[in-house]
Amino acid sequence: QVQLVESGGGFVQAGASLRLSCVVSGRTIGTFGMGWFRQAPGKEREFVAAISWSSGSTYYADSLKGRFTISRDNAKNTGYLQMNGLKPEDTAVYYCAARWGLGTYLAGWQMAASNFDSWGQGTQVTVSS
Repeated sequence: QVQLVESGGGFVQAGASLRLSCVVSGRTIGTFGMGWFRQAPGKEREFVAAISWSSGSTYYADSLKGRFTISRDNAKNTGYLQMNGLKPEDTAVYYCAARWGLGTYLAGWQMAASNFDSWGQGTQVTVSS
């Protein structure tokens, strides 16, 4: 397993941008991949995006395509979630998570939260209207 530490959350106005970071401690070889999830109060944890560490292939929740961008810096062992055009409904605790088995081609069935083995502590994002 790996350890994950998120940062970058905060309180912003609607329309603003934020970039979340997730530093990975541990081995990230092979088909290692990272996902971002979010959980709003009273709601279930929701998949946001995922990336394969080796290939850079990405996968997004349909509703967030175009506003959110996932990326990684292999040299820094860090993943990022760039969030643009934030809306009040984006308010949630954002978690990064890690799993193996994310290769060149990513598919929706891989993105269930139960498929991810390690989780960060979460970072709060609050968007005011």
